Amino acid sequence: MFKKIRTAALSAVIGLGALAAAPATAQADSFYFGITPNGPSFGFHSDSSRRHWGGQRRYHRATCSPQRALNKADRMGIHRARVRSENRRVISVAGRKHRQRVVVTFAKAPNCPVVRWH
Repeated sequence: MFKKIRTAALSAVIGLGALAAAPATAQADSFYFGITPNGPSFGFHSDSSRRHWGGQRRYHRATCSPQRALNKADRMGIHRARVRSENRRVISVAGRKHRQRVVVTFAKAPNCPVVRWH
C-alpha cells in the first residue's frame, strides 16, 4: 500500500515538473490530477476551440490617427490643440503651451511618436 502511494506521489512530482517545463502555448490547455478508489488518475485536456488555424488573429497596434495625436498632445500639456495638417506620413498638431504657440509633428506609426517639436 505504502509503495503504491509513494509511486503515485513520485509520478505526480515528475509530471508536474514536466508540465512546468512545457512551453507557454501548451500551458493554455488544462491538466488534471486526481485520486480515485481505483488509484490515481491524471490526464490532459486540449480545447481545440481556442485554436485559430488558418485565420489566426493578428494583434497589431493601430497607427496614429488625428484623434490619437490630439489626445497625446493634450497629455503633453498642449492646450487648445487642433490638427494643423496631415499627410500619409505625419500629423501636425498646433496649440499653446506656457502661453506660446507650439507645433508638434507626430509620425503615423503606433503610439504616435514625436518627429518634430517647434
